[in-house]
Amino acid sequence: MPSARPLAALTTSALIAALLMGAPPAMAAAKPAATQQAGQAQKQLASLAAAFHTARCKFDPLLFATANGDGRYDDQLGLAISPKVRAQQFALYRQMQKQLMTVRRDQLGQQEQLTYDLLSYELNNAMQLESFPEHLLPLNQLDNVPSVLANYADGNGSQPLGTVKQYQAYLSRLNQLPAWIDQAIANMKQGMRSGIVQPKAITVAMLPQFQNLRSATPETSIYYSPVTRFPAGFSDADKQKLTAAYRHTVDSKIAPALTRLVSFVENEYLPASRASTGWSALPNGAAWYAARIKDSTNLPLTPDAVHALGLKEVARIQQQLAALGPKLGYDGPEKQLPQWVAAQEKFRIFTTDEQVLDAYRGIYATVQTKLPTYFSLIPKARLELHLEPELTRATASDHYTPSAADGSHPGVFWPVVNDPKKYSRVDMVSLFLHEGVPGHHLHAALLKELDLPDFRKFSTENPNSAAYTEGWALYSETLGREMGLYEDPVAYYGHLNAEMLRAARLVVDTGMHAKGWSREQAIAYLADTLGWSEARAKNQIERYMVWPAQALSYKIGSLKILELRARAQQALGDKFSYQKFHEVVIGDGTLPLPILEARVDRWIAASK
Repeated sequence: MPSARPLAALTTSALIAALLMGAPPAMAAAKPAATQQAGQAQKQLASLAAAFHTARCKFDPLLFATANGDGRYDDQLGLAISPKVRAQQFALYRQMQKQLMTVRRDQLGQQEQLTYDLLSYELNNAMQLESFPEHLLPLNQLDNVPSVLANYADGNGSQPLGTVKQYQAYLSRLNQLPAWIDQAIANMKQGMRSGIVQPKAITVAMLPQFQNLRSATPETSIYYSPVTRFPAGFSDADKQKLTAAYRHTVDSKIAPALTRLVSFVENEYLPASRASTGWSALPNGAAWYAARIKDSTNLPLTPDAVHALGLKEVARIQQQLAALGPKLGYDGPEKQLPQWVAAQEKFRIFTTDEQVLDAYRGIYATVQTKLPTYFSLIPKARLELHLEPELTRATASDHYTPSAADGSHPGVFWPVVNDPKKYSRVDMVSLFLHEGVPGHHLHAALLKELDLPDFRKFSTENPNSAAYTEGWALYSETLGREMGLYEDPVAYYGHLNAEMLRAARLVVDTGMHAKGWSREQAIAYLADTLGWSEARAKNQIERYMVWPAQALSYKIGSLKILELRARAQQALGDKFSYQKFHEVVIGDGTLPLPILEARVDRWIAASK
């Protein structure tokens, strides 16, 4: 395991030295000068790339390691929200930028040049957000460290609990949680003083989570629950030692910290929360949102351009839905089709959670038979399906967690099933193609099996990768047409309605964060456009409120991949191959859209 020495205790120069320790020695002087220079450039780049990944993992191990299936930092929580640590992080990245500029790119091979370009992109992108105080908003209803650790307690997520060492690693994180909570409270107090606070609706949504994390006794705490289900093979001595340690940590450290958090959020933060909705209401909010758009889409798009694209896509998809209505047995007004579908009990065919999971397993089996026609690169890692844990089920969206690089745990698709009797089959095929195969799992699991530097291998959860990762997943939904999975009009409606959601996101996200839309206006637009209940629309809108511009990445990324495929099909004609195209798109791992486009263009030219 890497050293747990706090980054705040090191100077920037010491950090650089520590992260670059173990760099290979220089090439032997006897080699020709050109060969020596090339070898030295490669080693410089490899050392810097490794140091960058290590730095990100130490600053934020939950996001950049554990969530990406890298278990080497599972005993560390990180304190990237600390202003002092944050300043050190940006100072380190600035120094790495300077070091990268000393590497001779022209001395590198093609793959190393791609690594160089990606490392440059990652560093530049990170620095663009330095001036925006995101650390002053450390908690929301979808993304907060206390709930993440609570969800890890069952051992089925990104942090496995199958060995004594893994139990100790999780316990180490629990011991670090109170300090994180106290830093979050301090940050939010600073945010209150500077006018950077969450909207009141968001505070209302997240408060119950923290209240529910408290327990009457240590033994009933979710953080204590791992010791109630020790794996077979643990010795009695280990069980006794771990049980005592977990009870002490929960009782003397976590319980008081959660009490402090709930008291602060309820009595101080909630009254100070803002009545406004969008990011533009924050200090320097317009520039902050523009930076978020660039981060999420990889492209210099304006809010107005994104909003117009969303309206255009909504109109296009509505035409397709109107043509599909009669095939579903609907003959009413076109605009009421979503509401009609949402009201149809015949699409709610389940009575138990297990029936829902079995239906997804059946879809998975069908997709597996179709994959070889379209993909030559298929990962070895398996995909499992688990229901979203009860703690976060009310506010969560369906999602995927990547497999571990060492094979210690599989990729997991987490459907959110609040009530199986109300769960519709309409969206299931499209949802599985997105979250499972060939969407997130094919990309993320394959990424772990490619011979790539760690910062590229563990990239699926990085926020600035969303245009590629979510764009690929949405593009994967469209492959259901080619695979024959949408011959059932109900499943095809589910795909179009899911695509409509991604188009509507462009409208409501920019509406709230750049055009002055209220939360209620955005909820009404989403409910009307998608035929959703107000409660379901509220859940989604409040997600976009706390993750501004993240929801833009899906449609922007998917449209870019479809554009590149159409370009290749037109240029290559009979020479076009789905397998070859997909090799280019996913064969080098996660790529920013401009770099992906350049690689596809080079492949087209070479294939001619």
